[in-house]
Amino acid sequence: MSDERNASYPVDGPHAEPAVRDALAATWSDPPGFIGMLCAVNHKTIARRFMVTTFVFFLLAGLFALAMRTQLARPDQRVIGPNLYNELFTMHGTTMMFLFAVPVMQAVAVYLVPLMIGARSIAFARMNAYAYWVFLFGGLLLFASLAVNTAPNAGWFSYVPLAGPDYSPNKGADIWAQMITFTELSGLLEAVVLITTIFKLRAPGMSLNRMPLFVWATLVTQFMVIFAMPSIMLCSTALILDRLVGTHFYNPAKGGDILLWQHLFWFFGHPEVYLIFIPPLGFISSIIPTFARRPVFGYPAMVLSLIATAFLSFGLWVHHMFATNIPELGKSFFTAASLMIAIPSAIQIFCWIGTLWTGKLNLRLPLLFVLAFFFILVMGGMTGIMVASVPLDLQVHDTYFVVAHLHYVLLGGAVFPLFGAFFYWFPKFAGRMLDERLGKWQFWLFFVAFNVTFFPMHLLGLEGMPRRVWTYPYGLGWYGMNLTATIGAYTIALSVLLFIVNVVKSLRSDERAAADPWGAGTLEWSVPSPPPPHNFDAIPVVHGRDPLWEPPARPAFVAGLAADAREVLVTSVLDAQPDHRPIFPTPSIWPLASAVATTILFIGSIYTPWAIVWASLPVAVAMIGWFWPNRGENRLAVARERRP
Repeated sequence: MSDERNASYPVDGPHAEPAVRDALAATWSDPPGFIGMLCAVNHKTIARRFMVTTFVFFLLAGLFALAMRTQLARPDQRVIGPNLYNELFTMHGTTMMFLFAVPVMQAVAVYLVPLMIGARSIAFARMNAYAYWVFLFGGLLLFASLAVNTAPNAGWFSYVPLAGPDYSPNKGADIWAQMITFTELSGLLEAVVLITTIFKLRAPGMSLNRMPLFVWATLVTQFMVIFAMPSIMLCSTALILDRLVGTHFYNPAKGGDILLWQHLFWFFGHPEVYLIFIPPLGFISSIIPTFARRPVFGYPAMVLSLIATAFLSFGLWVHHMFATNIPELGKSFFTAASLMIAIPSAIQIFCWIGTLWTGKLNLRLPLLFVLAFFFILVMGGMTGIMVASVPLDLQVHDTYFVVAHLHYVLLGGAVFPLFGAFFYWFPKFAGRMLDERLGKWQFWLFFVAFNVTFFPMHLLGLEGMPRRVWTYPYGLGWYGMNLTATIGAYTIALSVLLFIVNVVKSLRSDERAAADPWGAGTLEWSVPSPPPPHNFDAIPVVHGRDPLWEPPARPAFVAGLAADAREVLVTSVLDAQPDHRPIFPTPSIWPLASAVATTILFIGSIYTPWAIVWASLPVAVAMIGWFWPNRGENRLAVARERRP
């Protein structure tokens, strides 16, 4: 593989000849029409669907939060009743954690990673499409339960025995548990897709020590997904068995253990905080070098900090169980681990400050969101260290202090960088720039309103207001701070509305974005905005960590890949040396059919265990159709294998 001319792939610098470029676009495009939309497997198409779907779930969860804040704005209000309030806070937390925060990070990675590493496609493209459909159907199941008055009401953590058959006799807890199965199956599949893509589809020369830091953050996160998510799937399946089959995993009277749920749930739940948190660290490590106009400071330390954060996150789950009867000596070890995990995050902050300090700053909107993230993260980190102490945690464990800490870490630590990432990569997603003036209005409203909403909750918690209460009496001194938090919540909603207006306005604009409007250094900015279906006319050979900032004297590009078949270059794991050239599958309706069959199986099992037996048949049929050999594709593959 080199930059030499080849008859099947004429190369002219980074661009193919027009006829070959058109052939590549036709080969890698999804089919037209409604049926073609259902068959789509292009990673950019699936990623855009993921991002739009997760943002819709984000808006719905925000509406639930507004309803709760309206109820709590004044004492003794009756805007909504206690049962609906329980359903709303359960739906809000579940949606934010399982249907927005983790999936949206994977969605951004699905779009950007192949472009950042110089790949034509993502690995297992059909499985990527299947993961989206499974995720969509799981989310629709959860919201359908609210529409038919069977929504879960035991909290997003669904503690037993509250979620058990004795205290939640309706189907809400079963629906919650199966929604977990939907979303975690989707998340695990996306993890496999992204890890394989990063390890095996990098452009020649992009060794592991040349990968962009966002790709490193994605790789670390997806390994965390593989190790963490089976735990939540296991405990939710045990809950379904307790409720539907009559097992007693969580029934102490029959030899079960209530704390088993908390151990299994939080073994997933605390790493999940970092599943949400680590990808934004990658966003920041992409944005800061671009607007500081210099490569990131301390690249090896940054990578090692990401890995250390991932390892330490699996040793913190008892951090959430200090109020239980865990032995005191054991609690002390988890306190130490909870303090230690601040160290790798601090190393990354110092590296970012070093990059900004020695750079020439261009203070654009994405960088403003990053700078706001620094302030919010320090606030959330300080309260995190406070609740890592057992004596203090016992006092504030079930109060609004923990609500404030959670939102400073998750909403502040993830959504601020996420908005920065949207403004930064929107030209690549949509081919247009977002309006800077509207964006600054949104930023300042969001930043001020966020602190107005959640900072008073620290004080409410210290004054003893418990979380998950639907009302409170006069005379406790909580009214003023609750009203302030409610005003802040409505202002957050206004800022999000401005973002939506900005996106719609930009999409309707005729002004197109340049391929690299920010002057960035990574490979995704070397292709048009938005990218063509095949991503790269010619796959580049990489010579540095910032290929656009340090081009070689004689650029090299891969030659020899077919334009009339979905042929990709597979490279070695460590050094990205060319290995072989497989042909990827074409668009297919079978991922959707398999997702529908899977949905029938999961929903049917809520009502009868026999659904697992009978609904396995359509799943098997759909999977056989998915993998059934296609004669045309087989002939093409054989012909390509015979090429020199």
